[in-house]
Amino acid sequence: MNKQDTNSLEVGQSIPLTIKRIGINGEGVGYFKRQVVFVPGALPGEEVVAEVTNIRNGFAEGKIQRIRKTAPERVESPCSVYEQCGGCTLLHASYEGQLAYKKDIVIQAMERHARELLESTPIKDTLGMKEPWNYRNKSQLQAGLQKNKIIAGLYGQKSHNIVDIGHCPIQHQDLNKVTGKVKKILTRLNIPVYNDRKGSGIIRTIVTRVGVQTGQIQLVLITGKKDFPQKDQLVTEIQRRIPEVTSLVLNVNGQNTSTIFGKETVFLAGEEVIQENLGDLSFELSARAFFQLNPIQTVTLYDEVKKAAALTGTENVVDAYCGVGTIGLWLAKDAKEVRGMEIIEEAVEDAKQNALQNGYTNAYYEAGKAEQVLPKWLKQGWKPDVIVTDPPRTGCDQQFIDTVLQVKPQKVVYVSCNPSTLARDLKTLSKAYKIEYIQPVDMFPHTAHVECCALLILR
Repeated sequence: MNKQDTNSLEVGQSIPLTIKRIGINGEGVGYFKRQVVFVPGALPGEEVVAEVTNIRNGFAEGKIQRIRKTAPERVESPCSVYEQCGGCTLLHASYEGQLAYKKDIVIQAMERHARELLESTPIKDTLGMKEPWNYRNKSQLQAGLQKNKIIAGLYGQKSHNIVDIGHCPIQHQDLNKVTGKVKKILTRLNIPVYNDRKGSGIIRTIVTRVGVQTGQIQLVLITGKKDFPQKDQLVTEIQRRIPEVTSLVLNVNGQNTSTIFGKETVFLAGEEVIQENLGDLSFELSARAFFQLNPIQTVTLYDEVKKAAALTGTENVVDAYCGVGTIGLWLAKDAKEVRGMEIIEEAVEDAKQNALQNGYTNAYYEAGKAEQVLPKWLKQGWKPDVIVTDPPRTGCDQQFIDTVLQVKPQKVVYVSCNPSTLARDLKTLSKAYKIEYIQPVDMFPHTAHVECCALLILR
């Protein structure tokens, strides 16, 4: 047994816990003799008996043996593979409960990283969806073999075994249908699944994406080789049996890697791209183009950004970490000029194309780091009034924050997918800015993820 001196907890020991909060990964958080214990599947307010499964430095992990007192938010999960898959961590909680938990996750992040700001920063109630099901517009499922049939799913929690996903309640229904048909075709044609240890076989991953507003469907098959005996037959069968697929693409990845896409993409049939609309904006999505996974709730988030920016038509706006330009283009109609920067060159080309396609001549994009591009623009005499930033999960680069504090735009609108790095960055920016409010937005119902839009005003 694994014993820890500090609290006499042992792996395998049964302990009573009252669950106080939801942790950032969706697990219940309880305390045993002041020791933090994380229990997946437990909800705030519940009294559980948990078996200790792991003891780490400063905390323990457990699994529910039985629930003595059930939270009113607990519901029956509608997914049969929910516990094995691990994709949705809050499927056992009512949607109203989830929205409350997500606000608390933001509060916890502020308590941990920016406690001194908590009292003066209003944190609003989480904006949820009217219909929090079938919202994801893209699925990426690993191919596997089970009883001589092709399966497709996600790796189970803490394992390398694929959990076959037939009907996923958070995926768009068209994706569930198309993936099901693809599995049958691959099985019928006896196309071998790729084995990454041996570097043999063909099919690695089935990627499907739907234009929610247009109904167009893109199917990308990730394969270990570009050419294989049944390739032409596969294309014919997909066109015949799944006519709703409007773009069929092959992507080749023969590397021993966990990265899904390889460098070579081969167009097979239909159109090379699919179209998607966000409000009045239209976007062309190629196989590898980044796009928000929940387009319905993306409009909610971007409208919050627009409300926070409150543009009058006279402002210069920076769209930092701009990706394919979606946020900046959402604001372009009300701005004097939008300038975006992004380190991924393909994304910058997509942003330029998106601006052109939507008729915006006041949007300019440049490849490079924000902390290098912004000072260059200042030297050229161009100064931003508003900076909108939507960084990756790691948060803003420290050099970028230093640049913002030097440039001192009137407003900063910070969009974040990670409350912890948001809180950390707000603490630094609060040297010059008042945090007006944080608005949590639920982009991914039934998971523990929460997006935020924070408004900062120059003091």
